[in-house]
Amino acid sequence: MKKALAFVTLTASLIATSNAHAAGVTLTLACGAVGQELELCKAGADRWAKATGNTVKVFESPNLTNDRLGLYQQQLAAKSSDIDVYQLDVVWPGLLAQHFVDLKGKIPQASIDANFKPIIDADTVNGKLVAMPWFTDAGVLYYRTDLLKKYGYSKAPATWAELATMAAKIQAGEQPSNKAFTGFVFQGKDYEGLTCDALEWVNGFGGGSIIDSTGKITINNANAAKALDTAASWVKKIAPAGVTTYAEEDARGIFQSGNAAFMRNWPYAWALGQSADSKVKGNIGVAALPKGGTAGKPSATLGGWQLGVSMYSKNQAAAIDLVKYLVSPAEQKIRAITGGYNPTVASLYKDKDVLKANPFFGSLYDVFTNAVARPSGPTKGKYNQVSQAFSGSVHDVLTGKMNGTQAVAQLATNLARIKGSGW
Repeated sequence: MKKALAFVTLTASLIATSNAHAAGVTLTLACGAVGQELELCKAGADRWAKATGNTVKVFESPNLTNDRLGLYQQQLAAKSSDIDVYQLDVVWPGLLAQHFVDLKGKIPQASIDANFKPIIDADTVNGKLVAMPWFTDAGVLYYRTDLLKKYGYSKAPATWAELATMAAKIQAGEQPSNKAFTGFVFQGKDYEGLTCDALEWVNGFGGGSIIDSTGKITINNANAAKALDTAASWVKKIAPAGVTTYAEEDARGIFQSGNAAFMRNWPYAWALGQSADSKVKGNIGVAALPKGGTAGKPSATLGGWQLGVSMYSKNQAAAIDLVKYLVSPAEQKIRAITGGYNPTVASLYKDKDVLKANPFFGSLYDVFTNAVARPSGPTKGKYNQVSQAFSGSVHDVLTGKMNGTQAVAQLATNLARIKGSGW
């Protein structure tokens, strides 16, 4: 990206964050490329570069979070200065805290306090603010409004059983004219995305959160087993056999091409589904994910990404300024309107422009603010092992290698081994 030759007109709040450094600094910002992530990352970085006269190179990170984490860990373990600002998953601060600059005192407290407190808490490790929230996420249910109406349904399913019934009816009606059509797509590949989906199933059935806030392993229970067996019952019936290999973009591609009635995904898929090349533009509804049953509750996994400054950056002051700029309310508003990325600044959920672009932000506000956190807090540096063990066990159930009861019992044993003498 070339150095800008002139300043651009920006809001006063953005100008205040961007004029602290002399021109000539070159930074590297690591961003993912799911949906419009990379495009919007580059656009925001370019605005900062033009405002400061600096240069930002954007490094494209792997799409799968597991692959991205592995790459980051290699870079950070080597104390490499190649990347100045990293995009961090909400569950990574505990794993990577030692490698990132403490942003407390370097970013105004008012800017910190404007964000949802649970996310700031997740970004804080042993009193150190490892990163700043960039956008938040929670799993949601997408559905075809035209097809629900066509088959006599007036609203989205409230329970997973209702979804299975509706998906089967719609699938049976659509497949004679479209053999590729399926009832439901989700993230079934053995990776972090499956951890998110499966936590929603387990928690929604009243099966807890794998490991509770005290660090106690709670996954071995009948409700958790039932949740996994229920999900396995969808495969090859209302979901294609290949769903066990799907990540976010695989599911979105099928839904957006008009070949699925329902999809579990993150909010970013909304804006893409309304794009000119989308075959379902204007026929998409968004709702809270179904609950396990009458005794269950709707459950959405907390997602989202943060920006952190590497301890090994040779230009930490400029890197902090870049982070401060990109997480500002003005930048978060641009990302929300353009790409459907959920702000972490609470006031933006009342912004008329944001709500016009994303109507469901208002109706699902409670979903986003009460999302279930993955157990990264209590498991600390062992979270990645915990998540891999969980997603692997869930995948075994989805692929028919074992049933839910067997899986949660074996998983509890594996988690106890990972825990050892403590998290």
